[in-house]
Amino acid sequence: MSTSNVVEASKRQPFSLEFFPPRDADGQNRLTQTVQSLSVMDPVYVSVTFGAGGSTRDGTIDTVSALKGLGFDAAPHLSCLGSTKSQLEGLLDHYREQGVRRIVALRGDLPSGMGVLSGVDTLSHANELVALIRQHSGDWFHIEVAAYPEMHPQSTRPSQDIQHFVNKVNAGANAAITQYFYNADAYFDFVDRAVQLGVTVPIVPGIMPITNHNQLMRFSEMCGAEVPRWIRLRLAEYGDDRESIRAFGTEVVTEMCQTLLENDAPGLHFYTLNQIEPTLSIWRGLTY
Repeated sequence: MSTSNVVEASKRQPFSLEFFPPRDADGQNRLTQTVQSLSVMDPVYVSVTFGAGGSTRDGTIDTVSALKGLGFDAAPHLSCLGSTKSQLEGLLDHYREQGVRRIVALRGDLPSGMGVLSGVDTLSHANELVALIRQHSGDWFHIEVAAYPEMHPQSTRPSQDIQHFVNKVNAGANAAITQYFYNADAYFDFVDRAVQLGVTVPIVPGIMPITNHNQLMRFSEMCGAEVPRWIRLRLAEYGDDRESIRAFGTEVVTEMCQTLLENDAPGLHFYTLNQIEPTLSIWRGLTY
């Protein structure tokens, strides 16, 4: 399939990309190069992460501004843990003044050693954040929320977990992005259960390229994403052979993306880790 046809397919089921704020000028230059290289995918929007407890707040604001300056529809992540309602409303006002029209609303995490804020000016859950955004800003923002096909690591049972998701949607979310996964059946099962509970918003699969065995295992343990045994064994067998790991990872994730698109997933959201080739290699391999 030609590149132009792949781009046409991406317009039918749009792609989006996630980046994190760079730490220094060199990182900013690399991010600019990455974003410009990935622009061939014609992303419908790009999102920018928000560190635990707002630890990258200024970096998120600056990166959103930079990406908007490059012509992208940039969506900042916004998390409620570690911030007061007043601080969150201030950020919403700032983004609105900057012409930002999309927000990724998350509960978020706290940095190690930081206590949870409490009181009438604080929020504890993502559905409360979605409600705050709607109350404060009306319909100005298109709100994305998180979904967990394999269950949030802090949930105790699947029925509880999906009800938390439904609460976020009912609070006013427009769409959802899933935690990454490597079992398409987990995604389809989650969508089916959400639909049975009345959810009608798009639930977009989150896609994590596989480039580093140890890093993937560490990420997955923290966030509760399951790496199937056969994938773990294959990756472990490659040892420090990064080229083979990347080739195998690209093949596995591309095939899963192909399955998702062919079975009417409403798009794909790539966790780029601010790298060009892992995401681009998957995109190039799509034939749908």
